[in-house]
Amino acid sequence: MSARTDTEADATQATTGITPDTLSTTLKDKLGASHVDIQDLSGGCGQMFEAVIVSPQFTKKTTLARHRLVNSTLKEEIATIHAWTPKCFTPEEWEKKKPA
Repeated sequence: MSARTDTEADATQATTGITPDTLSTTLKDKLGASHVDIQDLSGGCGQMFEAVIVSPQFTKKTTLARHRLVNSTLKEEIATIHAWTPKCFTPEEWEKKKPA
């Protein structure tokens, strides 16, 4: 990554306040998530995130309902980023799926 890109990335994150850590904290606080792993796929500019979210609140919800719950929880944050991809699991599903 060039210095210009690093500078632009820092400026974008500074103005939006959106980082993997802020997203993770919000999800843990508001959804009671037991595990959150957020990857910034944008090269650090804070515009493209992929997330693995584990919460008991997802129990008995369809994939669409889980995504809607997460998206409504992060409504303000999602409005400022370019791409958001959540992968939502219950604790039981995560135990079966998580990497060894």
